[in-house]
Amino acid sequence: MSVEGQTVVPSVTVDENLQGTALVFPGMGPVRFADVSRFMILNPVARKYVAIADDVLGYSIVDRFRNDSQDYSEAAQVSFLVNSLALAEWAHETLDVRPEICTGLSFGEKAMAAYTGSLSIEDAVWMTAHLARCLDEYFEQEHQDVVTHSFARVSRERLAEILSELDARDEWQEISCYVDENLHMVSLRERNLEWFTGQVRAAGGMSLYTMRPPMHSAILLGLRRKAEQEVLGRLRFADPELPVLADQDGRTVTTGAGILTILLDSFDRPMRWPDVIAQLRQQGIGRLCIAGSDNLFGRVRCARQNFEVLAIDPRMAMQPRRTSVLA
Repeated sequence: MSVEGQTVVPSVTVDENLQGTALVFPGMGPVRFADVSRFMILNPVARKYVAIADDVLGYSIVDRFRNDSQDYSEAAQVSFLVNSLALAEWAHETLDVRPEICTGLSFGEKAMAAYTGSLSIEDAVWMTAHLARCLDEYFEQEHQDVVTHSFARVSRERLAEILSELDARDEWQEISCYVDENLHMVSLRERNLEWFTGQVRAAGGMSLYTMRPPMHSAILLGLRRKAEQEVLGRLRFADPELPVLADQDGRTVTTGAGILTILLDSFDRPMRWPDVIAQLRQQGIGRLCIAGSDNLFGRVRCARQNFEVLAIDPRMAMQPRRTSVLA
């Protein structure tokens, strides 16, 4: 298998003629409760969203998240959602962030759907919690031997060679995320993970994280159908108030049906951040506002070399801000 078809964004400096702002909801990575607890408990905007989530779910997401040991538990996912939405509202109120376009990457699609008005906040919370339960049920029976591994500093050419070796051994693999020219996530059988990480090291690369269960893979068509039948198909998606770029290919979406398709495609199609970046530049975007805890998407080279990046995270929101006093 090769990695042909990936959009390669030219490495350029930020163009001063690109003046537009895009709001980006990042994909979810492991987040410690200690890193976001002050924001969730003390920030007025965050407290509002936490209260909505508690009311919808019938339990305290702060208490449950505090006591969780799993990176992607239901409470952790709902907390990531409400924190991302609270940060976007805080940025609007405090920093006057007014985006012309919006996108959500992987898990960030859920926050995107709520921020753009395609779903109510209550429905987005309900959706996130029930999708988490849906995934738990599905992976109790299916694909327990598959993981998604993220890694950096491996060229596209070398990655193609490594994946071709798996093909030659009739071992299944699939690229799940195109994050940057030299940063990808690959889904494969767990029995091949040690060999694969060894190949990454031999190529001068660096392994980052292994996700269990896997994500964004064509083998998850059954999960897509289950999620549509049990969760997503029960919701009504309104047309978004802002244009949205789909994280699978950068296409522009302006209808509620399109938002639903983005969420469904996320199960069995790969995420392509460079494709989204290319479209953002074509639409005159010069600044990315990343709303949420993010150690990846706003930091990679293709983002930093093409945009001014404003990372809006809980730490920023909790820092004291200067205010002018008129005599």
